[in-house]
Amino acid sequence: MSQDFPVVFAVYPGVTQLDFTGPYEVLSRLPGARCVVASTTGQAIVLPQGLRFDGLLRLADVRDCALLCVPGGHGCVQAMGDAEFLGELRRLAAGARYVSSVCTGSLLLGAAGLLRGRRAACHWAWRDGLRAFGAIPDEARVVRDGNLFSGGGVTAGIDLALSLVAEVAGEDYAQQVQLVLEYAPQPPFDSGRPERAPAQVLEAVRAGMQGQRAAREAAIEQAAARLGAGHQRP
Repeated sequence: MSQDFPVVFAVYPGVTQLDFTGPYEVLSRLPGARCVVASTTGQAIVLPQGLRFDGLLRLADVRDCALLCVPGGHGCVQAMGDAEFLGELRRLAAGARYVSSVCTGSLLLGAAGLLRGRRAACHWAWRDGLRAFGAIPDEARVVRDGNLFSGGGVTAGIDLALSLVAEVAGEDYAQQVQLVLEYAPQPPFDSGRPERAPAQVLEAVRAGMQGQRAAREAAIEQAAARLGAGHQRP
């Protein structure tokens, strides 16, 4: 790989911080990595939990991108309607060696018209929304389709990033990064997937998400309509 490997994280208000800070920690260890965090305006992003991200670049000012990473988050509803943001995703993806997403970031790639006919992962609760963009939902934790890498919900971003490191710098190097980070998950509960969670836990989580569903589905429909994709199914 070249000495300079620009990695661009395209963020927006309401992004889930772990969706990009997890991959950032991994991908920043690539040989030659130059990580850039950029948004439409370049202004500081303050998350509802109080965490603040300053020093962002404007996406329009980013010229070099070897790897594009688009995280998800509650703010994806508004971001799907941000024509400038989606346009910058298309521009950066066109010149990138790799395009990637974490969680509902794949919905943003879909809204940008980058997923037609391609397999992609997403958070389990919103995965079917990919169909509106002509994508093929895949329930795997990390999905590769050509130069497109996508991860499932939130924590899958670390697995995604390690897969990208293996692709760019080799499996031995990726395993070195994993060991340095001591990434050896041993969660206290086996409830991280809907098919494994206890019924009452799954029901509670689904009930808690119900209030978001109408807004997200409307945003997906509107973004798909703007693409002229309607509800095309692969």
